[in-house]
Parts: sequence; C-alpha cells; structure tokens
Amino acid sequence: MSEKRYFRQQNPFRVPTTDGKLIEEHIGHASTHTGAYSVAHMVAPPQWGEPHQTPEFDEITIVVRGRKRFEVDGDVIELTAGESLLIKAGARVQYSNPFDEEVEYWSICVPAFSPDTVNREE
Repeated sequence: MSEKRYFRQQNPFRVPTTDGKLIEEHIGHASTHTGAYSVAHMVAPPQWGEPHQTPEFDEITIVVRGRKRFEVDGDVIELTAGESLLIKAGARVQYSNPFDEEVEYWSICVPAFSPDTVNREE
C-alpha cells in the first residue's frame, strides 16, 4: 500500500495569542510539521498591529474581507478584499489593522513561518 499523497486538514492548529488576533495554521511547522511552506487563516481585530519584522521567508497575503495595512521598506500599502500582496524575504515589514473593522485574510509563507526566522523587533 502506498503512502497518501494528500492531507485533509480538519483541525488547524490555533496559535495562542494575547492581542485578540485569530491565527489558524492549516499547514506548517505546528500543524503538519511541514517546513517548506505554511498556510494560515487569520482574523485581526480593529486597531491591531504588531512590531516591525524582517522575515527570512516570502509571505503572500490574500485579504478576504476588511482592509489590512502594510509598511514595507518604508512604503505604505493598504489591501482590500480580493487583493493580494507578495513580500519577499528580507524586507522590513509591519502589519496592522488601524481601521474600525476586523480584517480576515490568508497567509502563505515559503519556507514555512517560524518564530525563529520572523525576526521581530522589540
């Protein structure tokens, strides 16, 4: 019998947070022990933000609803539902939702997201 070449995720890993943000990792280090890439569903509350970071991975964000703000190497970009953005490894980025509504989005990281390679500033 051969090994299955698919994986159906029915119970994503819910990343513990203290800032009100929902993070459900469907594929990645914590959920499937996959290091090549990660896929996560996220919902950030209004007025949410995190520190600048310089990740060692590419990150694609796809906004489902609401708006999300990015500061990438000094440029400010706002995405709305249906838009996506690729941020290459090594860019200095800050993610935020300074708006009055929550934002829902998906994130794909290559290689997979890791707290050890996100390089968040204090």
